[in-house]
Amino acid sequence: MTDTAMSRVVLATHNTKKLAELRRLAEEAGLEIVGLAEVADYPEPDETELTFEGNALLKATAAAEATGLPALADDSGLEVDVLNRMPGVRSARWAGPEGDDRANLELVLRQLHDVEPRRRTGRFVCAMAFAHPDGRTEVLRGEVEGVIIAEPRGTNGFGYDPIFVPEGHERTTAELSADEKDRISHRGRAVRAMVARLPELLAAGAGEE
Repeated sequence: MTDTAMSRVVLATHNTKKLAELRRLAEEAGLEIVGLAEVADYPEPDETELTFEGNALLKATAAAEATGLPALADDSGLEVDVLNRMPGVRSARWAGPEGDDRANLELVLRQLHDVEPRRRTGRFVCAMAFAHPDGRTEVLRGEVEGVIIAEPRGTNGFGYDPIFVPEGHERTTAELSADEKDRISHRGRAVRAMVARLPELLAAGAGEE
């Protein structure tokens, strides 16, 4: 594989907001991040694992095998302490298989309606997996602690962002700017850690060709 090809990394998601976030963070490393819409279709695996790390690795491995490119995939979600750390890996489908962000958010709020504010603690978790076509893999994790508020606020995020206030902040992650969110978010932390590792991971793969 050529050096040019090795600088291209496919992100195994159809979520345009996730793709935009990763492109912002990877730009300084000189990496070209492409989305699934920019590669040939392939059968995407069901998210059958019981951990964020397992699902992320499953998706990254499938993308690397199908495209012949190094691949990244994340699995992320919200853990609510009084819900036994659920929705967890079911975050995107908490209210049903349709993956409706609003319905998921509203279900969590209904489940917490009688929980006092000090006990509405939780965290956003992101596992970011790298998979190389040669079989090498790596998984890194990012977390941000916070509280779940009673009413949604903000329009800059997606998923559960409008009801999550990060620790040490007064605004929800949906009220933060893109730059502010990148600095503190679970995905931002996982992506920065992975972006720092990518040059070494890609160079190692190129050296083995």
